[in-house]
Amino acid sequence: MLLPVFPDEIKLINSLIGFVKKNNYIYYFNGQMPIFHHTEDDLNSFKMFVSQLYICGNASQSDIVRAFGISNSSIKRWVKKYRKGGPSAFFNKTVHRTAKVMTPQKIAEIQSLLDSEEEVDYISKLTGVKKATILKGIYQKKTA
Repeated sequence: MLLPVFPDEIKLINSLIGFVKKNNYIYYFNGQMPIFHHTEDDLNSFKMFVSQLYICGNASQSDIVRAFGISNSSIKRWVKKYRKGGPSAFFNKTVHRTAKVMTPQKIAEIQSLLDSEEEVDYISKLTGVKKATILKGIYQKKTA
């Protein structure tokens, strides 16, 4: 029989799992045994851990929502992410694509055609750069 005994300062997620904030860290406990910790500003570790609690059956979605005041949809998104990519999915850097076709030479060529008031459709056909890419470049230049 499991009889969890929690220190007074621990906030319960459910009858088996609790957490406490101490010295800028969040510690998670099963009874008096620590099971995980992260800094209080490490949102990715938090998302990963509560997803793991849910997936492993240690806490229900409603337990997590009630304990941390987060939305049901957030838990669902995090669990989906965990199931798709595992714990590392929360720590992988997002890859930002760059327009490889927009070399400095292409930009200069497109700019000179724009300066001579050519239509974007024509410039696209002439340079082999998609119309959407050219328009994106024009928009980015206007907002920069």
